[in-house]
Amino acid sequence: MATLGMHRDFLMEFAALEKPVQRRVFETFEKFAEATHTGVHLEKLTNQRDPRIRTIRITDFWRGVVLKADRGDGYLLLKVLPHDKANDWACKHRASVNAATQGVEIRNDVALERASRSLRVLAANEPRRLFADRSDKVLRSLGVDEEILPIIRLLPDEAHLEALHRVLPEQQFDVLVGLASGMEPAEIDREIVQAYARSAAPTSVGQPVGGLVSAMAHARGRVALVSGPDELLEILERPFDAWRIFLHPAQYRVAYRESYRGPARVTGGPGTGKTVVALHRAYHLARRLPVDTPDGSILLTTFSEDLAAELERCLALLVTDERIRAKVRVVTVDALAEEVLRRSPGGGAPPKVLFRQDAVLARWGRVARRLGVEFSEVFLDQEWRQVVLAQAIENREQYLRAPRTGRGRALGSAERARLWRVVAAFEEELLEAGELTFLQVCVRAARALDERGDRPFRHVVVDESQDLHPVQWRFLRALVAAGPDDLFLAGDPHQRIYGNKVSLRSLGIQVVGRSSRLRINYRTTQEILSWSASLLTGERPDDMDGGEESLAGYHSTLHGAHPEVRGHLDRAEEIRALVARVEEWTASGVSPADIGVAVRTARLGRDVTQALEDSGMPAHLLGDAPSGGVRVGTMHRMKGLEFRCVAVVGVSDGLLPMPGAVTPQDTDPLQHREDLSSELSLLFVACTRAREALLVSWHGTPSVFLEPVVPARPLVR
Repeated sequence: MATLGMHRDFLMEFAALEKPVQRRVFETFEKFAEATHTGVHLEKLTNQRDPRIRTIRITDFWRGVVLKADRGDGYLLLKVLPHDKANDWACKHRASVNAATQGVEIRNDVALERASRSLRVLAANEPRRLFADRSDKVLRSLGVDEEILPIIRLLPDEAHLEALHRVLPEQQFDVLVGLASGMEPAEIDREIVQAYARSAAPTSVGQPVGGLVSAMAHARGRVALVSGPDELLEILERPFDAWRIFLHPAQYRVAYRESYRGPARVTGGPGTGKTVVALHRAYHLARRLPVDTPDGSILLTTFSEDLAAELERCLALLVTDERIRAKVRVVTVDALAEEVLRRSPGGGAPPKVLFRQDAVLARWGRVARRLGVEFSEVFLDQEWRQVVLAQAIENREQYLRAPRTGRGRALGSAERARLWRVVAAFEEELLEAGELTFLQVCVRAARALDERGDRPFRHVVVDESQDLHPVQWRFLRALVAAGPDDLFLAGDPHQRIYGNKVSLRSLGIQVVGRSSRLRINYRTTQEILSWSASLLTGERPDDMDGGEESLAGYHSTLHGAHPEVRGHLDRAEEIRALVARVEEWTASGVSPADIGVAVRTARLGRDVTQALEDSGMPAHLLGDAPSGGVRVGTMHRMKGLEFRCVAVVGVSDGLLPMPGAVTPQDTDPLQHREDLSSELSLLFVACTRAREALLVSWHGTPSVFLEPVVPARPLVR
């Protein structure tokens, strides 16, 4: 029986074809999937680097490029291109097997020879060598082969390595980027090389061991093995949802590990596929459940309704079997906590939930004035959230003894006693009014579950975990019994936008030895990624488990235009320029629904939405009823979403960082720095929503956050 593999590039090119051509592609390769391809003509070309690479006719204009096994019955679909380009590509490229991972690699021999000549000329006058401190033995052990070694020995810096991104075999490029960024060989072997080696896809029964079939099986993330015509059709019908099929070995190893002995975690920068891993993990856990397991036994959760809706949409794409999908429930942490509390026996009348922060701060201010204390409402609220609620403090004596790690303003015993009077009065007023904050709802819901010994879920999968508060973590811990595969967490400390400080260990969630980090971005171009990452100069956030999170080795597989950064004289001019840029994007073929506009304030968002609508462009503000078109949203609401084109507007002094979101330095210097870090993370999150094009603009004076990337320049007139 034939084994058919599909390269990721093939699917991406297929997605761009017109529907009639797509049908012809399927009809051509359906024969391979059905093993009825005998007699199909695979054309050899003259002057080929690899005679196993053949072309096949799709139409008079389009041809497919196929790698045929030299023994056995294996085929790998590589490209679908216009006739002349297909022939040219087939003549220049060659397939090989990586010595370390045993996965198939495709290399452009002609481009490599050209790069070698250019680097030799450069090396004559450039003494620097990027990999001078790495021996050939180390490089070979990581899969760098004898043909690539002489080339990379000539590289002077990371910029020249990056220029070879589309030329070097991909697995070897990943290894070299890791070394160049400071990763140790042992770390690269564990996270990259062994990830490939251990994640081989199953091959067809009866296929010979070794050769192309085995190499395809070891190239997960770039090659998908197709089991038959039905699976081929299912993949080709949804080519843009490649994340369902092509998991990088590092992603696959985490998502489809048979079992973890306890809580497990995956981290990584934007676009590395953390959400994809969480979805696949939920699917893996769901399909292992016994048939008679009640529906909704697995919780897939996050912190916002927008993200939960996106998770539910993606889960429906991934899991086509409704019986399996029914095992997974998607709901936000806060909504589930409110539901648990409402259904608790003896819970009484449902409380009114205070979800507006300004209402909470107003109550703090009234209580403080009534008691005649000097603490500001912002300081009181943060002390309550980050000390009292975070440590589950219930009385004055506990508070007087509690550590206040992370709080910048020292408090003596007398000040603590006065502050506790305010906390007690604040909580008493809420109780009398029948009101609770969402964090208090989580506290009570967790207590209700613990008191009843009720653990409603078999497994809990958490996305965007870095933005949850300790009381939300206690609620999640209470939802599932401790044991194998109880909690699976996905998140990125660099994208922490709410300033919650969490120690998972102190909350009974031990992930030591069960943590993984993803480093390859599949969403954002390297140009956008590098620009956005440069905003975070010097930022090393805690990893929620006593260590620091790093972006070392983080890079993108995509390339495109550099971000556009523009200043304007005033707000009106900036909005007019934005409308013009959106019109240019749509004129180039981008759907309005694939365009996002990020703002710091809802007021600016409303003005932008109105301006777009006035120009005849469909648009709506995230949080309002969806009406199609360009999506405009605050940076908080942009979290977890992605667009082909993104404009981040209003990155101006006085708007970002937003003064009201930053604690004054004289009130609490540590909290001041934390608030600035959260505001910077918001900008980083907004910029990394873009896949292909990014516009960042301001009016008046640019935000201080743009200083690393915006030299002094005149405003656009």
